[in-house]
Amino acid sequence: MTFFALLLASFTSLLSIANPFAAMPFFLAMTDGDTNEHRRQQALKASMYMVLILVVFLIGGNYIISFFGISLEGIRIAGGLLIMKMAYSLLDPDSQGRKLTAADQSEAFRKPDISFSPLAMPMLAGPGSIALVLGLSTQSSTVLDYTAVLSAIFLVALASFGLLAVSRKVTRMLGKTGMTALTRMMGFIALAIGVQFIINGVRPIIGS
Repeated sequence: MTFFALLLASFTSLLSIANPFAAMPFFLAMTDGDTNEHRRQQALKASMYMVLILVVFLIGGNYIISFFGISLEGIRIAGGLLIMKMAYSLLDPDSQGRKLTAADQSEAFRKPDISFSPLAMPMLAGPGSIALVLGLSTQSSTVLDYTAVLSAIFLVALASFGLLAVSRKVTRMLGKTGMTALTRMMGFIALAIGVQFIINGVRPIIGS
């Protein structure tokens, strides 16, 4: 796969799983009453934390897998199942892609700084995003491959910051119906990614 093909595939995959669109309603609710400047600062810090978390797993992915003695096939299948579970939540009209429990949401409303938790983790750089990055790290064999995935992480973080910064305008423009449709579309893409991860993990086992 060429550099630009891997960059595009990594970007679209990570964007659909991180899904900043689903995070926007919660971000607005948790920063209700804050100034626009404070809201932008929270969005910027969350995006920076997102990069830090995912880069750690990208660079250390193979070391983590080796330390725990996990096979590449195992991490791909497990990652695929986790991504599929997250994708189903995006497709479920009742959950609307919810990544926080009621207790987590209640705690978040009392926190003056939500940039790291719960905004960066688990909303943007949650288990699904981490599983995807770990899967991509197992498929990266050259510096160019890692550069493509790293660039995708930065681009998704930049997109997340931009969307969160203008979340009030976007949610007003799309409305509840538009946001639900967009979230379901992201869920379908994420579901396809999860299935492909499982196929990539099962294929070598069947062929061996």
